[in-house]
Amino acid sequence: MRGLIVLAIGAAIWFFPVPTGLKPEAWHLVAIFVSTILGFILQPLPIGALAFLSVTFTAFAGVLKPAEALSGFSNGTIWLIVSAFLFAKGFIKTGLGRRIAYVLIHAMGDSTLKLGYTIALSDLIISPATPSNTARAGGILFPIVKSLSSAFQSEPGPSSRKVGAYLMQTAYQVNTITSAMFMTAMAGNPLIALLAAKTLNINISWGLWALAASVPGILSLIIVPYFLYKFYPPEITRTPEAKAIAAQELKQMGPMSLGEKIVASVFVGALLLWSTSQYTSIDATVVAMLAVSVMLLTKVLEWKDVLDEKGAWDTLIWMGALIGLADYLAKLGFIPWFAKAVGASIADVPWMQAFIVLLVVYMYAHYGFASLVAHITAMYAAFASVAVAAGAPAYLVALALAFMSNLCMSLTHYAAGPAPILFGAGYVDQATWWKLGFIISIINMLIWVGLGSFWWKVLGLW
Repeated sequence: MRGLIVLAIGAAIWFFPVPTGLKPEAWHLVAIFVSTILGFILQPLPIGALAFLSVTFTAFAGVLKPAEALSGFSNGTIWLIVSAFLFAKGFIKTGLGRRIAYVLIHAMGDSTLKLGYTIALSDLIISPATPSNTARAGGILFPIVKSLSSAFQSEPGPSSRKVGAYLMQTAYQVNTITSAMFMTAMAGNPLIALLAAKTLNINISWGLWALAASVPGILSLIIVPYFLYKFYPPEITRTPEAKAIAAQELKQMGPMSLGEKIVASVFVGALLLWSTSQYTSIDATVVAMLAVSVMLLTKVLEWKDVLDEKGAWDTLIWMGALIGLADYLAKLGFIPWFAKAVGASIADVPWMQAFIVLLVVYMYAHYGFASLVAHITAMYAAFASVAVAAGAPAYLVALALAFMSNLCMSLTHYAAGPAPILFGAGYVDQATWWKLGFIISIINMLIWVGLGSFWWKVLGLW
């Protein structure tokens, strides 16, 4: 029945008259994309199988050429995600992740909420120097959070709510916030500054971005982990005995093994390369793949370990399919057409109302994207131009849309590179992920635009 619903809605869109200004291929791709997303929600089949079917049908029906339909699998972010899964495998297999987890527990393990804030602080510290939020969340924090969860016997399934589900969701939502706080914290942010300069003729420097984001960002980092702690509470909240347990476990583990030292060295090296990528121009995906290669050469990871990491290959299928379909929605003209249609519909509306409508549409249009950069490329300039043309102050528009370009990643389990990594861990089901993401998107919008706009007024930006 769920499968029939997906097919029926897809067919209804497919056979609906093609809107004026769109190519038939673009409209048919919309039908396939909507069906795919609906299939992810209803899940008549596993999402990997649905994605495979979608790509196959897209090529079979002639909507895209086979190479175009499969283009998402060549996207660097996909392989960064796969490498992050394998990186985490090295942490867990050698026991280094477990050791790090116990060190953290020993330092501040008397409260799950404190652990949530520890994740937030860690992400905040490294975010200005890590342009890839996928590398930050997937390569650096995910292995630690996974091992920390395991240390409390919290695994996917019945025990997930002990601490694992809370920590995984906190790590992801915190990454959403830190991505918005610095121009160098997400790969698409420099593009936003470039588009703002070209479209609105304004300059957003690194310092201005950080200053404008400082107050709303810090407020979000304080509020969101606490909100999750209350609204999606872990079963284990107070752990006064955790420090003693951690000390005993560290004693039993003894000194670091050779494998742990290799993984630790690779971890530090990868962190240094990620944080200096703006100087070395070494791509984050290449760094992650290099890290995995070193683990394979030193036999910290065996090829069997790579083959056994099913989550990585499942993610490769469904995320690659989505990115390919989403990219061609823009290339075939649907996204620009959609942006123009929205702009034309509010041409005579007062600027404040127009600005709010545009901001909401821009934010929640990300349900249709599997990439922040694709979202920015397709919609930022058009929406900024419409808002300023309606009379909205340029810096208010530029900053609000810039921050929403990152905060929209809270919504889904495919919204950005970090999403499938933490979702793929299996601690939080899809319905809960979407529900929490939607609520947090509202919280962030109220903080960043509601309170943030007053902060930007104090700074004299509008």
